[in-house]
Amino acid sequence: MTGGPGQAPGHAPLTWLYVPGDRPDVVQKALASGADAVIVDLEDAVAADRREYARAATAELLASPGATPVHVRIAGEDDIPALAGLPGLAGLRLPKVARASDIRRVAAAAPDTPLYALLESALAVENAHSIAAAHPAVRGVALGEADLRADLGVRGDAGLDWSRGRVVVAARAAGLPAPVQSVFPDVRDLAGLAASCAHGRSLGFFGRSAIHPRQLPVIERAYLPTAREVESAAEIVEAAARDAGALALPDGRFVDAAVVAAAHRTLFLAARGLASH
Repeated sequence: MTGGPGQAPGHAPLTWLYVPGDRPDVVQKALASGADAVIVDLEDAVAADRREYARAATAELLASPGATPVHVRIAGEDDIPALAGLPGLAGLRLPKVARASDIRRVAAAAPDTPLYALLESALAVENAHSIAAAHPAVRGVALGEADLRADLGVRGDAGLDWSRGRVVVAARAAGLPAPVQSVFPDVRDLAGLAASCAHGRSLGFFGRSAIHPRQLPVIERAYLPTAREVESAAEIVEAAARDAGALALPDGRFVDAAVVAAAHRTLFLAARGLASH
């Protein structure tokens, strides 16, 4: 992963598991699923007449910190006073952010709370960089592809690639980590998930949100380096240690400082993968 200054890619969550906030039993299972982070959803996954209960249950959960970071996707700004400042809250995920002013308003209501903006409309994509750079509290941006697809009238998956590239560039230009890929909606199609993750990785995403625990190992495998990538990275790092400056490897690959930095990131991620198994 490419991260902001001082950020180590191996320390960033790779798998994010959404879970409905009105199902405390399912939340507990999610926390034990092995996901790097759990997102308690108070929005789309919860019926309107259950949201007050979901908010209260989530506030109870967040009264003390746990081993797994817990983020909350709020349903509206009414959720903020009940959740901001709780010891177990790792961040608020803000749906349908369209302008930088949306971020600044929430940041004022939730001081010192990490914020993650979900861009779900054409206007949001156009404003991606201003949203990403809106406030120091912003720790990440990502696409909400279901709503964006509907807003754009896109039928094929390739129709979202321009928006995906836009949010990747906006995040990095604002000094934020690479965005997390949006959910893959078919929990049975693991081959399709793997292919989609490979495509997302090629576009510059790092990690992915999931809606079922069975998706987690597929996402992890797709985003961690392959054996060949690790071997290549090790060759680059070893060559750079022998010869300072730009050089060419025997197989013709050109190596400069940027290539060496990428190789170090690959090895760091590979070590993370080994440590998690």
